[in-house]
Amino acid sequence: MTGGQRAIARCFLIAAPLAVGLLCVCLGRYAVSLPQVLSTLSGYLHGRMPDTQAALIIGTIRLPRVVLALLIGGGLAVAGAAFQSLFSNPLATPDTLGVVSGASLGAVIGLFFRQNLFVVQVLALLSGFLAVAITYLVSRHQGRVTSMTSMVLAGIVVSSLFSSLVSLIKYMADTESQLPAITYWLLGSLASANWYNLALCAPFIVIGSAVLYAMRWKLNILPLSEDEARATGVNLKGLRILTALCATMITAAAVAMCGQVAWVGLLIPHICRMMLGSDNSRLIPASLSLGAVFMVLIDTLARTMTEAEIPISILTSLIGAPFFIHLLRTTRGWDE
Repeated sequence: MTGGQRAIARCFLIAAPLAVGLLCVCLGRYAVSLPQVLSTLSGYLHGRMPDTQAALIIGTIRLPRVVLALLIGGGLAVAGAAFQSLFSNPLATPDTLGVVSGASLGAVIGLFFRQNLFVVQVLALLSGFLAVAITYLVSRHQGRVTSMTSMVLAGIVVSSLFSSLVSLIKYMADTESQLPAITYWLLGSLASANWYNLALCAPFIVIGSAVLYAMRWKLNILPLSEDEARATGVNLKGLRILTALCATMITAAAVAMCGQVAWVGLLIPHICRMMLGSDNSRLIPASLSLGAVFMVLIDTLARTMTEAEIPISILTSLIGAPFFIHLLRTTRGWDE
């Protein structure tokens, strides 16, 4: 790829999420034009607070939701790509270490005790980190992690344990009030998006994604053995810990803000890998951009297809699973 082609590709990866985001702000039951959106954004940037109905809808409802969708889609895709490099497995997902099940348990506990959204998000975030910490401790033998396979197996066990606890709480929940709230939250939704919630969890996604993006060249070293990595002068153990920590931060924050979101961390990196190869210097930026676009489009479908909003995970699974089957059949295997 020449310098000019790289510049064009870089501009496209930046422009695509912004363009799709602006378009999706316009869409909804209350029609808003693009000039209205741009005018409202300009007013906010210059300290003016427009008081029209369109400006209110744009600034307090749609714009936070689109920003959240961009962050979650890009973050989960980057986390998925990082985990796939970390475990040298294209089927690795952001839940490989049990973070999704852990965060879900924390949120379900908050909903069971009828806490407000802030407490639910904090509990989800803390519980997600707790699940990964337990996974790390379980996978250790004689003071160190013996292999990445042992960590994957520990993650499966911890994820199953936390999922069982979620099921236990659902069984004990009141069927009239608590259980519907828990079930709907677990299906995933961006309906509760606002600037306050973004301020709580978005920094974790932004920081985690920024660190992974900054060290995207080093992520190519993750599949190497200890001796091979030592020859490059890179601390492989430190790199693996930092990669897992950043991907965990992203995933826990995403689950804390909108519940479980299936397929994004698996499907998007796999598509980018098929188009661009396994070089993380190209894979990470492409996953970030395509994941953001994908999630914004999915969320727009979720809130506009029917009168009642469709949970995010239903749509991502309905679209992601058949498309992944198509990819598998056209590539004739995982390694091609």
